[in-house]
Amino acid sequence: MMTKLDVNGAVVEVDARPGESLLSVLRGGLGLRGAKEACGRGECGACTVLLDGVPVMSCVLLVEEAEHRRVTTPEGLAEEQRELRRAFAEEGGFQCGFCTPGQIVRACALLDEAPRMSDQELRRAMSGNICRCTGYTQIIAAIRRAAAQREAAGDEAASRAAGGRT
Repeated sequence: MMTKLDVNGAVVEVDARPGESLLSVLRGGLGLRGAKEACGRGECGACTVLLDGVPVMSCVLLVEEAEHRRVTTPEGLAEEQRELRRAFAEEGGFQCGFCTPGQIVRACALLDEAPRMSDQELRRAMSGNICRCTGYTQIIAAIRRAAAQREAAGDEAASRAAGGRT
């Protein structure tokens, strides 16, 4: 069946089998390998993508459920989330890197939704993305760093707009 998807800002038509997962179409049909297949049950978060800005597990989402909706993969966030990726590297928020794209996608959504979450709220919100290497302290620190950098950049932009007066 031909399915029309909006993936990373480009409308594409893919030939998908009924009941095929969005992850399968992204990786196999479109060659987008950022979202990973790990558990295949929507429990680990390695396959996280944004669907209309909301994090979803693409391994359990049927491709037809994504039709006419905006899908954003790790590749689609690469430029926009440079500071978040840098924060993950600086804080040691990854080791093997397998879960990192899913972690970054979910963290991106959290930073957009509620950049001032407490550590406990962040841990709860990130709990759907499992990391078997780092523990979560470094991941939370990376998200905190990216949030602080984003806030500082916003303050600096506001100061420039006000002519240097704040």
